[in-house]
Amino acid sequence: MNMKMCKIVLVLLLVCAAAFAQERPDALKLYNSGNFKEAAAICEAEIARNPKNMDSYVVLGWSLIREKRYAEAERRAADGLKVSANDVRVIEIYGEAKYYQGKNKEALEQFERYVALTTDKGPRIGAAYYYMGEIYVRMAKYNHADISLSAAVRKEPLRDLWWARLGYAREMAKNYTGAAAAYDQALTLNPSQTNASLGKKRIISHL
Repeated sequence: MNMKMCKIVLVLLLVCAAAFAQERPDALKLYNSGNFKEAAAICEAEIARNPKNMDSYVVLGWSLIREKRYAEAERRAADGLKVSANDVRVIEIYGEAKYYQGKNKEALEQFERYVALTTDKGPRIGAAYYYMGEIYVRMAKYNHADISLSAAVRKEPLRDLWWARLGYAREMAKNYTGAAAAYDQALTLNPSQTNASLGKKRIISHL
């Protein structure tokens, strides 16, 4: 094969590869557009082709959680961690999957691990602290919940629900002044925040 023919073949191969890439669905784009079921299916196919593709495990986990397929999300996150034990994205997904199934202690361990490995730089650090706070509320460890939820709102101060839950944790710990401050912040962000409004009414007599 002469040089000219080699160049023609190379160009054709590049064109075919580009066409294939364009036709191949993008799981992340589907996830971002709200098509979680299809995104999950594409990720499963990608993992079947390349079992070490951690990006596919991540989008798969996110999609399964949005589909409320929590047991499946837990199982596939565990599979991903066998490939890369310290992938913080999958660790956080693993924690969420356990959280939504009521596996409080196991979920807490994963969120603590996520926080330790990301050193406050992970994109889901605020959510991790929030889930930790909710777990402590479930356990009736309200001072621990206060610490975790306070960390959550420091990371993402515009989350009115998180402020309301912080108010609730403080209310349960009988820190009524702190509860009022958190409820007020939630209502400042969202005057229709029902949890904060009801909480503020409950603690009025304690102020």
